[in-house]
Amino acid sequence: MNVDILWSKVLDQIKNEVNSLSYNTWFAETKLYKLDGDKAIIIVPMAVHKTHLMDSNYSSLIIDKLLDITGSNYELKFFIQEEIDEKKEENKREEIIVNDSFPKQNDVVHNNLNKKYTFNNFIVGNSNKFAQAASLSVAENPGNMYNPLFLYGDSGLGKTHLMHAIGNYIVENSNKKVLYVTSEQFRQDFVRANRKDDSGTNFNYIDFFKDKYRNIDVLIIDDIQFLGGAAQSQQEFFHTFNNLYQDSKQIIISSDRSPKDLKLLEDRLKTRFTWGLQVNIFAPDAALKKEILKKKIIAGNFEKDIPEDVIEYIANNIGPDVRQLEGSVTRLIAYSAIMGGEKISLDLAIEALKDFISVGIGEKNDIRRIQKIVSEYFQISVEDIRSKKRSSNISFPRQIAMYLCRTMTTESFPKIAIEFGGKDHSTVMYSVDKIENEIKVNKDLANIIEKLKKDIGVV
Repeated sequence: MNVDILWSKVLDQIKNEVNSLSYNTWFAETKLYKLDGDKAIIIVPMAVHKTHLMDSNYSSLIIDKLLDITGSNYELKFFIQEEIDEKKEENKREEIIVNDSFPKQNDVVHNNLNKKYTFNNFIVGNSNKFAQAASLSVAENPGNMYNPLFLYGDSGLGKTHLMHAIGNYIVENSNKKVLYVTSEQFRQDFVRANRKDDSGTNFNYIDFFKDKYRNIDVLIIDDIQFLGGAAQSQQEFFHTFNNLYQDSKQIIISSDRSPKDLKLLEDRLKTRFTWGLQVNIFAPDAALKKEILKKKIIAGNFEKDIPEDVIEYIANNIGPDVRQLEGSVTRLIAYSAIMGGEKISLDLAIEALKDFISVGIGEKNDIRRIQKIVSEYFQISVEDIRSKKRSSNISFPRQIAMYLCRTMTTESFPKIAIEFGGKDHSTVMYSVDKIENEIKVNKDLANIIEKLKKDIGVV
C-alpha cells in the first residue's frame, strides 16, 4: 500500500478518537515518510511533536492504528524534515552508486506536481503581484507567453508554489505533458543515464532520460543554482533547453538569484535564461504576511481564536519566509496546548515564538538606546522604564520613550510594546497620542523632546 494512502487511513481513524484541537495540533501536519522493515518513519513539523508524540499515549494510538490497517507491528521513529534532508544529503552519492533501478523507456513518468499548490490559494500582495500575473499568463498560454519564465528570489517567498500552480493549471485545462523536477533530480537522472545496465550498455537509460526530459510540453525545474559546478549536467541541460525551446515547449525555471548572478553556471545557459521573462519575487510586507497568516489560520480550522494583535506581532517579527510564517502558527497552537490549553494572547505568543525571532528589536532599531537616553535624562533605570511600575516619575518618562520610539523608528506599536515589558500595543498608542497632544500646548515638554531627539540623533 502506498505510504500516503496508508497514513491517510491512519489519520482518518485517529481523527475519530481525539478532539479537533489535539488532532490539528499533533497530527494534521504529520506524514509517513516510509516503512523500513519493522520501523515506521514519520515526519513531524517541529521538535516538540517528536517529544510529545513519542512520550504520550498518542504513540500507542498510532501503533494500534497501523496494526489495524497493515496487520503488522511497527516501532515509531519521528523526524523533522530537516533531519530527513540532512540524511538524504549524507547518502546522496552512495545512493547514486548503488541504485540499479533506473527506469526503462516504457516506464511511466510522473509529473511530480503537488496538487495543494494552486493559483486559488496563492496570496497576492504588492511584492508578488507581477510574479503571479506572469505565471498565470504562462499557464494560460504555455510555450507562447514568456518562454522561458525565470522566477527568482530568496527561499520561502512563493517561487515553488507558483511553479506548481502553473503546472497544475496546465494539467487541469489541457492534455499537455508537464514535468516538475529540482535541478538535483535532473543531475541525478543524468548521472544514472550514463551508467551501464545488465546488458553492458546504457542505451535503455539514455532513451528513458531523453523521453522523460524532451518528450514533454512543459519543463519546470526548481533551484537551477544547484547545477553550478556540475559541468556535464549543465551541458546536458543546455541541449535539453535548446530542444524544448526550438519545439516551442514551455520552460519554467527558478533560482535564489537572477541569471546574471549565477556565477557557477555557463554563460550560454545564463544567456538563454534571459530570452524570455525574468521576474523577481520580493519579500512580503507586513500586510501580505498578515493575509498569509489569516489564510493559514482559516485553513487550519483551529478551535481557538488568534487575536488580531497576535497576528500583527507575528507578521512584524517573523521573517519573510512563508513556511516559517505558517510554522509559527502551528508552534503557537502547539505551545498553547502544551500549556494546558491556555488562551492565546500576545504574552503567550511572545513566549512561544521567542526562538523564531531572528533579529532582536533592540539590535535592529535602537529602541534600547532610546530607552537608555530617556532613562538617563530622567534619572531612572532602564529596568524601571521597561517595567510595569505606574508611579508618575516612571510612567511619564516611559510615555515619552514610547513616543520617541514610534516617531524616530519605523517600528510598529506591537514591536514597541514588546520592548516595554510586553505591554498591550494600545498602551503605546495611548502614550504616543498623549505626548503628541501635550507638546502642542506645553512648551517645556516640547523643549525636552527636542533635547532628547538631539541626544538620540538619527535612528
